[in-house]
Amino acid sequence: MIQASPELETDRLRFRMLRDSDFPMYETWCANIDIMRYIGGRALSQIEAWRNMAYLIGHWSLRGYGYYAVDEKATGRFIGRVGFTSAAGWPGFELGWMIDSALQGRGYATEAATFLLRYAFEELDQPHVISLIHADNAPSRRVAAKLGESVEGEAVVLGMPCLIHGIAREAWRAQTTAG
Repeated sequence: MIQASPELETDRLRFRMLRDSDFPMYETWCANIDIMRYIGGRALSQIEAWRNMAYLIGHWSLRGYGYYAVDEKATGRFIGRVGFTSAAGWPGFELGWMIDSALQGRGYATEAATFLLRYAFEELDQPHVISLIHADNAPSRRVAAKLGESVEGEAVVLGMPCLIHGIAREAWRAQTTAG
């Protein structure tokens, strides 16, 4: 089984395992339709938010990798979740991100996703990475473009239509050595 590091960091961000004390903020995000409209299409109740967070934590036990809690290093504030999904029936090895709406536009999603894309290719030995993004989610589509991902198809995942953005390791290597 692949085993990802439970803690990583970039210049501005710290990645760590989700913990029980994160739930109040996580529940707030899940109840916010502005955040959830492209992640399932609806706000979640408290029990649904709990089950969702438990799913993310359980993914680590079953796969050896998953979503990280993301903390802003300067403040220690829990600001989002970024990481990997490859559940049974999933369209591929996915890199996804969600940053608190109050902190969007600061480049945190791009910084985190760029770092974890490299991690997926170099440390987790993934040959191909996808990001499932709703067609109307322009900010996430811009992040995917910055990663070098291009639209490879469409899917309906958990009832939500999305575009499959993706990039192969060799294409990523060519783009990172050229730039």
